[in-house]
Amino acid sequence: MKSLRTLLFGLLLSMNTLLGQSQQITKLDGSKMSIIEIDKTVKRLMDTANVQGLCLSILNNNKPIYTRAYGFKNKPQKEYLDTETVIYGASFSKAVFAFLTLKLVEEKVIELDKPLSEYLSKPIRNYDYFKDLATEERWKKITARMCLSHTTGLPNVRWFHPTTGVIDTTGTMKMYFNPGERYAYSGEGMKLLQLTIEEITGKTIEELAVERVFKPIGMNRSSYIWQSSFDANFAIGHLENDELNPRKKRTVPVAPASLMTTITDYSKFISYVMEQKGLSKELYKEMWSPQIEIHSKYQFPPLTLETTNENENIHLSYGLGWGYLKCKYGRAVFKEGHDDAWRNYNINFIDKGISIIIMTNSANGEKIFKELLATLIADTFTPWKWQTYYPYDYKK
Repeated sequence: MKSLRTLLFGLLLSMNTLLGQSQQITKLDGSKMSIIEIDKTVKRLMDTANVQGLCLSILNNNKPIYTRAYGFKNKPQKEYLDTETVIYGASFSKAVFAFLTLKLVEEKVIELDKPLSEYLSKPIRNYDYFKDLATEERWKKITARMCLSHTTGLPNVRWFHPTTGVIDTTGTMKMYFNPGERYAYSGEGMKLLQLTIEEITGKTIEELAVERVFKPIGMNRSSYIWQSSFDANFAIGHLENDELNPRKKRTVPVAPASLMTTITDYSKFISYVMEQKGLSKELYKEMWSPQIEIHSKYQFPPLTLETTNENENIHLSYGLGWGYLKCKYGRAVFKEGHDDAWRNYNINFIDKGISIIIMTNSANGEKIFKELLATLIADTFTPWKWQTYYPYDYKK
């Protein structure tokens, strides 16, 4: 009976979501696609690649015109996703944090190019998480700009070796190159920025996000920490073999990683920034301008020594909190979100007003990204090899 009620509730929410939505979407190339064709495509790919659950939103003219949930939030229990189901955003957190940081830049709380060491009230050795840098002088040159553009020299996650990806049980914090020298994705760099902002303001990142992002945009089911209101409707992660992989209910916010949100809320955020609200035009230009060119063959491990010229044609770079590319349809900014059983992707074609947001609670999610992007919005520019989004039928 519970499963039947859950199914009926999910269907009702989906129907309500679909009512009033456009019956077709416009792709980058100007062609149209009906919602019936979208549904068939998504369901076919999910079935083929065993993607247990997926939420999708497509924006035209910078507005969400099609938002829908497919599949399960808990497959063994036959509980279905809906557009208000809370999903782990993973590194979608970084895009929100970048926007928040630039709000603080606009308010003159922090400067992009002032070393973070000049804001901190204590030596780095007195901050337990970063105490390993006590004898490292180079960290004193790290700025907010470097943290947001992933050029700090710090690792992505201190527990994983940045070149091999092998687990490092010592978890020693190290710097691997001079700040500003090159691109290497770094969650630890953003944690240093979080520490600095929290010390400057006397508030947590969660408090600041509520004040300056979530409430103004109307993101009522989004948070960097677990909320009791999430308990009634949240997604469980699924590994490749359907084994469940639930998320930890965090009580301490982690700026680069702990965002919980819904497809509805994140669509509001993307629409808000695509319409360039909440920040000056100058800061939007800063956020979405190339800060550093990217020549690595792969994004992960972050310090891979392999390089390639495959992405020169799209001018692959990093902005402030977002990846950047340029193609025949103009500029685009993108952000991934990846964890054991959570695979998310968003790309926004600024000059066309077209975006797509894909959120999955499935380790198989990335296997269908390439085909979804090409089929639903004619995006053949996302650097899927660099992001290792190998399709389910890919043969190396």
